[in-house]
Amino acid sequence: RAGPSSRPSRPVRPPAAPAAPALAQARGPRGPAGSQRPAIDKYGRPVAAAQGYQSLVKWRGLKFPGTSPLLGVRGFESRPLHHRLPPGDAARRNAVIPCAARRAVSAPAPAPAGRRGSAAPAAAPAGRIALSFDSGTLLVEGAGGVAVPHTRGDDRPAGPSAARGALRAHAMHYAEIASYLADSGVAFDDRARDYIPSEPLVLRALRLRPYQQRAFANWRAASMRGCVVMPTGAGKTAVAVRAIREAGVPALVVVPTIDLMDQWAGVLSRHLRAGSQRGAAPAVGRLGGGAGTLSALTVATYDSAYARAASVGNRFGLVVFDEVHHLPARGYRTIAECLVAPCRLGLTATLERDDGLHELVPRLAGGVVFRVGPAALSGQGHLAPYDVERRRVRLADGEQAEYDDAQARFLSGMRRLGLTTPSAHTLRRLIMMSNRNRAAREALLARNRAAEIAMNSSAKLDELRRVLEEHAGARTIVFTHNNRMVREVSTRFLVPSITHRTPRDERREVLGGFRSGRYPVIVTSRVLDEGVDVPDAQIGVILSGTGSGRELIQRLGRLLRPKAGGGRALIVEVVSERTRETGTSAKRMGALARSNRGGAEGPAAGAVGAPAGGGPGK
Repeated sequence: RAGPSSRPSRPVRPPAAPAAPALAQARGPRGPAGSQRPAIDKYGRPVAAAQGYQSLVKWRGLKFPGTSPLLGVRGFESRPLHHRLPPGDAARRNAVIPCAARRAVSAPAPAPAGRRGSAAPAAAPAGRIALSFDSGTLLVEGAGGVAVPHTRGDDRPAGPSAARGALRAHAMHYAEIASYLADSGVAFDDRARDYIPSEPLVLRALRLRPYQQRAFANWRAASMRGCVVMPTGAGKTAVAVRAIREAGVPALVVVPTIDLMDQWAGVLSRHLRAGSQRGAAPAVGRLGGGAGTLSALTVATYDSAYARAASVGNRFGLVVFDEVHHLPARGYRTIAECLVAPCRLGLTATLERDDGLHELVPRLAGGVVFRVGPAALSGQGHLAPYDVERRRVRLADGEQAEYDDAQARFLSGMRRLGLTTPSAHTLRRLIMMSNRNRAAREALLARNRAAEIAMNSSAKLDELRRVLEEHAGARTIVFTHNNRMVREVSTRFLVPSITHRTPRDERREVLGGFRSGRYPVIVTSRVLDEGVDVPDAQIGVILSGTGSGRELIQRLGRLLRPKAGGGRALIVEVVSERTRETGTSAKRMGALARSNRGGAEGPAAGAVGAPAGGGPGK
């Protein structure tokens, strides 16, 4: 199946029969008559290994089962795997972290002999395999002819005592490799984990709703690995707190913003106690915003976790990825790859990404184990019922003429460049071409000008005035796509604004005034879409935005907390007629409809990461 370029850099030869470890008893076809060695192909792979490994890879959702995902770790490159996992029964193949590995993971780990974050342990006894952590990777020494999944030949030294011919894998494969060796009866020394000392935790003043209990139960049934997809305001944080208590190992929570880091630290201190409910609140470490303290409970921003993952990757047994849709980004995915944590929980309101990178989430954090849409929770009374109203406005005559001219120049330039159908893919190509092609740059500028006219139409401000008059006194958030419209609204209607340039103290003061009712209306760009604890609002007005369903669902979530007296939330969308905004509006509304069809519990049929033929949560 593989060409010459996929051969391993170091040939893997089977050991002699007397020296072969317990893997010699592996299931599958034997070698020549009387031999105790498994049959091996010309690349050194057990003949019986391919089918079982391919089944596991297919269930896990890996897109390229023939390559090792050694990407983004200090010079690693994607190379073909030359070790395959022997086939097992269906139960072993469908368990991400089998019981044997779970026992090994939960047991106390001996402290490494070398410096923290580096593998320089004492040599393992002859005939034994040694697992150690080295700068975000798992070093496997003394493997000999043992086929270890997810590894490749190591071509960089780890220390003066590191054995020659060692294997290396991403640290995230630690649990599977340990489980495989244990199930195969192979003796090995586990020096990979260096967990931060912790004490048992108990819950305080936390009661899960029925759908939260189902989400937690599904995650636990999936070997404590997977993603929970629930709308903003549905209580994803409560599920994570319960998961931290259940796992009983040091936990790292990764969040996108400093504001969320502060919120998570407060939640963990409020709902967890050390030893008993009357015990003291556990210390919560922070990585980000100038802080750099580690504790058995640590909250980090994605940027800080990216910078520190290679050095602290073996200190935690559970990692919680808040807003997990950020994780597949090219840099951030390294965080998941550098952590040995076998228990992983992803939280998000919308997992799907426009660039398709959400397909990597099952490999990094696990597949979707629970999904529920806003309509289902609104119908059950857990979230406020809501209405969506679309209002169309017409551009002024001068604006319409300028828009038509800019749009015509954009489409003409696309045709000259051979990009006939405007789409996300062709737009990316146009942006790449604009750096060196004058026609592409002119077409891109014309497109941007047309979008600016449609988004910032004066007719939208007139319609906003009518909306505010109709709902006078209601707490209202006005959403825009850019800061120019924020300034226009703030100046014309004398309402406070929040953008990415707003100082932190001023932002807190504005949100506090909105919560108390001192400011009934605030206007913001995309900065409040996620990562900020926004007070409950009754009305949301979308003056402009993208076609992303995630953006609409995040903005809708700001309105869905249950209202006093059972009131309904209202989101008003203002769209410019005879512009591309009509298609953009239809696209995001379609994404909202698909989210509501995603099912009320368990992995939806065809959901991202849902195992075929039934799986955790079924």
